[in-house]
Amino acid sequence: MPKMKSVKGAVKRFKVKKSGKIKRGTAYRSHILTKVDGKHHRQARKAKYVSKADASNIKEMIV
Repeated sequence: MPKMKSVKGAVKRFKVKKSGKIKRGTAYRSHILTKVDGKHHRQARKAKYVSKADASNIKEMIV
């Protein structure tokens, strides 16, 4: 039986940290940020993590 291949799109988007949490990017950060208020722009810089409900599915995609 062949090896399971990881989903390359998921590998590029998520990282598993030492704690086991999965780090993800923030949406709406790419361009035209002059229209976005400062508070929203600052909060988008912070690290975001995947919810526990989605974490198991993403781990299957990455490994």
